[in-house]
Amino acid sequence: MTTDTGEPALTIDELAARAGVTVRTVRFYSTRGLLPPPVIGPRRVGRYGREHLARLALIEEMQHQGMTLAAIERHLRQLPPGLSVRDLAIHRAVVASWAPETVEPATREELDRRAGRPLTDAEVQRLTAMGVLTRDGDVYRVDAGLLRLGVELLDVPFSEETVLAARTALLEHSRAAARDLSRLLREAVAERDARDVKSLSAHMHPLVVQALLTTFQRSLREELHQWLDGESEGAGDDGEADGSKDAGGSKEAGGSKDAGGNGAAGA
Repeated sequence: MTTDTGEPALTIDELAARAGVTVRTVRFYSTRGLLPPPVIGPRRVGRYGREHLARLALIEEMQHQGMTLAAIERHLRQLPPGLSVRDLAIHRAVVASWAPETVEPATREELDRRAGRPLTDAEVQRLTAMGVLTRDGDVYRVDAGLLRLGVELLDVPFSEETVLAARTALLEHSRAAARDLSRLLREAVAERDARDVKSLSAHMHPLVVQALLTTFQRSLREELHQWLDGESEGAGDDGEADGSKDAGGSKEAGGSKDAGGNGAAGA
């Protein structure tokens, strides 16, 4: 497992700090087979990369949801082999979608620890603007379900305005989808007994969430493919046009030069 540059980048201490856990926890997960082995570098130092971070984030999320270690081990064994970092992140997002809306107090030092790295004052302000946390005197009130997402967004090369606009779009469309689906389900069970409705609702909730996540993921992938394919075709057309122009220009230039040269020589 490697980073974008092709080399594992983190020592076990750096991995633990980035993931917001202890070195002892990383070693314990490794001995239980929850993490893949590191790449052994010079002087027998283990190096870790993005897959380890993604798996640690998934494990911590499942623990946050109240899953026991045995349940986490069973769950990870059932995952398909060869999952990418993106696949692991999506899987963690599915798990996190069941997190209750909990707001927890944290000091500035605790906030850094939960984020997995020291946060600058500017980054804290961005997290506040995104609705991840609010300042309450010397304490921060942190949305535990959004903190990891917010910290990851800090590294995305988009302006704060773009991130907030994306948040607004997601909220508006997700609420609209929730209203439409809720109306459809209410109409479908209108004649049923109240106890049946409650039982059916509990059964349908995970199915609806999974359907929404899957549909959105596929729709976003299609949109990105269309956009990137269009960019590639546009670049190819520009290149052909430039090449034709250059070739034509060279011929014309060469012809003028020959004509001019011959004329000058004849004169």
